[in-house]
Amino acid sequence: MYDPVLLKTFLAVAETQSFTNAGVQLGLSQPTVSQHVRKLEESAGRILVSRDTREVHLTDNGDAMAGFARTILSAHAAAVNYFSGSAMKGRLRFGAADDLAITQLPRILRHFRQLYPQINLELTVNQSGPLYRRLKAGQLDLIFIKANPSETPEGVRVSRDNMVWVGHDKTVIDPGQPVPLIAYTAPSVSRQIAIDALEAAGRTWRITCNTREVSGLLAAVRAGIGVAVFPHTLIPSDLVKVTNRFGLPTLGDVEFTLLANPAAPKDATDALISAIMGPGLVRPA
Repeated sequence: MYDPVLLKTFLAVAETQSFTNAGVQLGLSQPTVSQHVRKLEESAGRILVSRDTREVHLTDNGDAMAGFARTILSAHAAAVNYFSGSAMKGRLRFGAADDLAITQLPRILRHFRQLYPQINLELTVNQSGPLYRRLKAGQLDLIFIKANPSETPEGVRVSRDNMVWVGHDKTVIDPGQPVPLIAYTAPSVSRQIAIDALEAAGRTWRITCNTREVSGLLAAVRAGIGVAVFPHTLIPSDLVKVTNRFGLPTLGDVEFTLLANPAAPKDATDALISAIMGPGLVRPA
């Protein structure tokens, strides 16, 4: 059996890639962090962390242990919540922008479900605008959306990212022709960012694909019928940034924001916000 305390320390080292930063995160001294990792390595009978004077990296066995550690700690927390009588119950209506739903969100929701199995989580995936309107109408309890920084609504900003032009590696654009644009149906944050940038640069454009879902947008880009704008950190591995290749204008930033319905169940909402943001959150207004 692996000690949850040692697993928690090991995960902090894995995530920060630093014994010192892990100690700061957990409120432990650097020697204590090193001792915890060494004890875990002794229990496993394997070297989990590769250390040198400048960097800290997980070994292959360390990567495997990190996966097991997350599962063990999730199960441990769920058991504590259940048998302590503090397991939350009820319904939570959560909405997420669809391009966010294709990245880390599934892992976050899976982790949340393991911790709070008695909460009935209802997920709605849509564009940011409709989700915001449904929140204001009282039809959703919490939404995770993207917004133009100059128009960011009330709430808590999770992160900020640069929008970039993306396309398939074999896509070709004739310099003398309008830019073939693949976009979400209006109103859309990314659509407006793309059109505003093209018009400000004096570039003509035409819509080659209108879509309501990220799956349709990605399918069109992969088919090579045009280019689209996408948050830089969310670019799928089979697509590439094409801003410089086609001389396309620089795009602005986008913010990923959490907004909660004041009438929503506070404990369940705060638990999901914590799962997305991590510790130290401030509840959205």
